[in-house]
Amino acid sequence: MDRTVLERFPAGGPRGHWPAEEYAGARREEGVPARVVMDLASDAFLVVVEQRAPQRTEPRPAPLRE
Repeated sequence: MDRTVLERFPAGGPRGHWPAEEYAGARREEGVPARVVMDLASDAFLVVVEQRAPQRTEPRPAPLRE
């Protein structure tokens, strides 16, 4: 699965205010399956969408037998 970062928010926001959750909630209301994850390395909350890798539609060739 691949992740696309829609937005990033600093972790040190005002007490009682959750901008990343609000942003993700607004995207979910639009039908986008967004969720919030914490990026510890940058000390930020990321709003991400997980996308599945495209399915292979071409048939695989049969293995060669000798």
